[in-house]
Amino acid sequence: MDYKYETTVGAKKINFLMGIAGGIQLKKLKKAGKNCAKTEEQTLRSILEYAKDSEWGKAHNFDKILAAPDAATLYKLWRENVPPADYEDFRPFIDRCKNGEENILYPGKAMMYATTSGTTGQPKWIPITPEYYNNVYSKMTKLWLYSFMMHRPKVFYGRDLSVVGKAVEGQAPDGTVYGSVSGVTRRDVPAFIDKLHSAPYEVCTIEDYHSRFNTLIRIGLGQNVGSMITANPSTVAELVKTVNENFDDFVDQIEKGTLNPEYKMDPETRAIIESKLTPNPARAQCLRDLKAKYGELYPKHYWPNLVFLTTWKCGNTKSYMGKFNEWFNSDMLHQEFGYFASECRAGLVLNGQDDTVLFPHMHYFEFVREEDSEKEDKEFLNLSQLEKGKRYIIYVTTFAGLYRYCMNDIIECTGFFEQIPTIQFIMKTNGIVSMTGEKIHETQFINAVRVAEKETGYSTKMFVGFADLSISAYHFFYEFEDKSLGKEAAEKMTQIVDRVLGEENVEWKCKRDTERVKDPVSHVLKANSMDAFKEEWISLGKSREGQFKLNVLMQNDKALEIFKTLEVK
Repeated sequence: MDYKYETTVGAKKINFLMGIAGGIQLKKLKKAGKNCAKTEEQTLRSILEYAKDSEWGKAHNFDKILAAPDAATLYKLWRENVPPADYEDFRPFIDRCKNGEENILYPGKAMMYATTSGTTGQPKWIPITPEYYNNVYSKMTKLWLYSFMMHRPKVFYGRDLSVVGKAVEGQAPDGTVYGSVSGVTRRDVPAFIDKLHSAPYEVCTIEDYHSRFNTLIRIGLGQNVGSMITANPSTVAELVKTVNENFDDFVDQIEKGTLNPEYKMDPETRAIIESKLTPNPARAQCLRDLKAKYGELYPKHYWPNLVFLTTWKCGNTKSYMGKFNEWFNSDMLHQEFGYFASECRAGLVLNGQDDTVLFPHMHYFEFVREEDSEKEDKEFLNLSQLEKGKRYIIYVTTFAGLYRYCMNDIIECTGFFEQIPTIQFIMKTNGIVSMTGEKIHETQFINAVRVAEKETGYSTKMFVGFADLSISAYHFFYEFEDKSLGKEAAEKMTQIVDRVLGEENVEWKCKRDTERVKDPVSHVLKANSMDAFKEEWISLGKSREGQFKLNVLMQNDKALEIFKTLEVK
């Protein structure tokens, strides 16, 4: 007998309410897009008005800038009075905020801080003000979920399985909490949206990562899941692996309505979660039947109604895309997660594909052409000045105390939504690595590996390169699809990569010819090395689950050390 999958309680009502809440935000975005230039001027004036009485606003003449009679004068005064900045320019001011001082970068105090990795070894503390949260995260979440319905109308007839961070991870010296904004958004959703989630919010508060992840899977495996939200596709791979490795235990819990006593969590959290569990022998038998029929199981088997998935799809994450074709039903929509960072929730993907619509009514954006990035006297462009097909470095000004903040990201303008440019993330500007002037770009390295794959016939599951100052050489790591390939194959790959880099980059050839950059060192990686690295990186506190990213080329001694432990000996 076929198992009858339960529809989310009140699904039609949820769709109706989501249509209203998300539809309102979509109308506002379209209105903002009718005259993008006017909207971004209004947004900059709103931010100046909001922060003019802060210490930063007074020091940078926000009042004077606001008095500009027209847009041209406004932007002229803005760029004369407020210099471009990176996080280290803001760190001393944010440190003062963390210690309890008010009205420094913005009115009053932050409601929380989002923490993320920094370039100096110290984490970044990104303020989230009430103004920013209420006008960005709260409203954008409604539109984001509504966009799922735009492409898959019955997406919420099943539950949503979301992997988010902890809302509260600790406190600043003044008692202001820090943690995951996605966790706060999950915690504070309206009641009708809360019903969509497969697991209660309490699961997100579990300290131990593996216990939290296993609890999320155990609950979701017993349900009719219609959508998945997780930034990292590696999380999906980890889920598939975890289901198959712990299948019998998960099914036993579902059958009995229990939660594995070995999962680590405080008694109060366990009691709340267990109170929501009920025995489901029919679902347990369905899962056993699927296991008997297919052997290794994938989401298309245990969640046949899953019609929407959103993850990052760029960089090394592309290595998962082929697997996803095997793991999910062909009618499932896999949408890019979108241009998203702790510093700025810049916009949303609305077209069901890969293009982020920037939000000119919530942030003020500026851009520098990629080719002008090294110029001392850079020309800064507004959002309305972008051209399709051109690449830019993006700067943001927000309602959370970041002014002309360089995101160190290269984006490409891919088209327009009304008059609003749509973008795709290309790479970090720090994708350029240089020990002695060779200035190797991440894209050059990627292209060189692709050429090597074509010439040798060897296919890689993933690859990564490191600059090592201690030996004045690069380490190139390869995880081959064919596990029988070893060091000889890696050496052959590296010889071609070395040659192609010299053909594409005159500085590389010069530094290699003069031996200022020594011969690259080749390494063969064990199976599933990215997953192993990710787990170790997160356990060391270097990143949270939702923020984990792996650059293809980098100079990071700790990451290099970890990859060496993953090498086939």
